[in-house]
Amino acid sequence: MTRREHRTLVDSQFGTVSANYVASPVHAQGPDLEQLVGIVSGHGDARAIDLGSGGGHVAFHAAPHLSEIVAYDLSPDMLAAVAKEANERGLSNIRTQHGLVEHLPFPDASFDFVFSRYSAHHWRDVPAALREARRILKSDGQAIFMDAVAPDSPLVDTWLQSIELLRDPSHVRDYSVAEWRTLLRQAGFEPGGVTLRRLRLDFASWIARMRTPEPLVQGIRALLAHAPEEVAAHMEIGADGSFTLDTMTIRAR
Repeated sequence: MTRREHRTLVDSQFGTVSANYVASPVHAQGPDLEQLVGIVSGHGDARAIDLGSGGGHVAFHAAPHLSEIVAYDLSPDMLAAVAKEANERGLSNIRTQHGLVEHLPFPDASFDFVFSRYSAHHWRDVPAALREARRILKSDGQAIFMDAVAPDSPLVDTWLQSIELLRDPSHVRDYSVAEWRTLLRQAGFEPGGVTLRRLRLDFASWIARMRTPEPLVQGIRALLAHAPEEVAAHMEIGADGSFTLDTMTIRAR
């Protein structure tokens, strides 16, 4: 798949559901956002960027504590939804910018903070995106990445990636914590502390948020219903298809 094809796929997947992600309780709240606010508090002169901003919730939480935050995303429709919500909340220091994470249109050392939440698993070229993130971060700056992570078990990993892809064909990969550490070091970062969490996903809203076509929904249900005991236990698969996802916040300098 070429870069243009993947870019078109991501845009088509999220452009039509932008309002869903602005309103999504799963994305609008969580202890990872509370942790983020604690990190940026007291940095009122700092400038930040949120890579793959999606529904804008990182920007909405961080903006009151920063001088400016750029919500950067591939989907113009998503950015329009974020700008509208920011205006309604009176957050005038949120600026939206459209583009690819692998090619950031900003000078070197432009930002004090680089953030990304639930976006990197859609990136076509994570190493290139992380190199760009490192380039635009100041030498004394900090990067914070929050995402779903793959479990250590290859069996559970395979099952997770399969249902993710069926739900959303723009999915690339949920990386493991070990893979994240390696990718960050290769991009020039020094990985720091990792906070692991578990996130319960309601099947019905998880599917509705992406408007997954019914034949693919049935495919996901079939996989979940026939999951091996190890997979069912780790993912805590419920009778209705709801399951638990591993997530991570990792800090890097």
